[in-house]
Amino acid sequence: MSDRLAVLPQYLLPKQALSVLAGWFASARAGGLTTGAIRRFVARYGVDMSEAAEPDIASYATFNDFFTRALRPGARPLAQADAICPVDGVVSQLGPIEQDRIFQAKGHHYSTTALLAGDAELAERFRDGSFATIYLSPRDYHRIHMPCDGRLLRMEHVPGSLFSVNPTTARGVPGLFARNERVVCLFDTPLGPMALVLVGATIVGSMATVWHGQVNPPRTGRLRRWDYGDQQIVLRQGEEMGRFLLGSTVVLLFERDAVRFGVDWAALRPTRLGDAMATALRRG
Repeated sequence: MSDRLAVLPQYLLPKQALSVLAGWFASARAGGLTTGAIRRFVARYGVDMSEAAEPDIASYATFNDFFTRALRPGARPLAQADAICPVDGVVSQLGPIEQDRIFQAKGHHYSTTALLAGDAELAERFRDGSFATIYLSPRDYHRIHMPCDGRLLRMEHVPGSLFSVNPTTARGVPGLFARNERVVCLFDTPLGPMALVLVGATIVGSMATVWHGQVNPPRTGRLRRWDYGDQQIVLRQGEEMGRFLLGSTVVLLFERDAVRFGVDWAALRPTRLGDAMATALRRG
């Protein structure tokens, strides 16, 4: 079966309604029902609870508490690198941005302008730069951390669809990451400007950042923007910056001649938070 045929049912599903329903269940304090659901999830996806700060499944009051669980101290040592991997997951794609075109999968590209909610001026800053797209599977740790030191400049919540972001869908849905709901975070870093984009997906109940809290819901259907240029919100390398309530994808953008990815970084490479990701080609 072709990838496009495989994803056809997603065009027909009530994705928003399913996401609302999933968000309601994930936040419900349902006692034994919640514990049972977590136990089945751990068994199905092979979640390693020994890495969690709280390994006892019964201690989680809601599914969201489990899904956004903290790691035990020392579970993810940080490499000595200019940029570290911000999440556990697998590399979907990475490499050069060709003018303003980002490679999604064979036969599919999308533009930085589309990803950044039509902001052509911001997209120009990443022309001919570098990108990395990392997919978080259900079994992964779902907090997002800073690849490098950064001062927050702005954040945008971009309304959109809620297709799955798994590899099959990435191959079958054109412009997937630029059409799904997303949260765009822009930082000033020692590597130059960096965009860190949290991409939503089917049944992703919400996305949150440490400085704002829950960004969505609400889902207003319109672009929302917060400017932080007059504030000193500084996050250090390795600090948590946000989290997914049910999993998704992170897209990183760097400007031209800012970084060089490690030689072992390639599509389908498994990643862990704190892995060495890239070397600075110059200092901001």
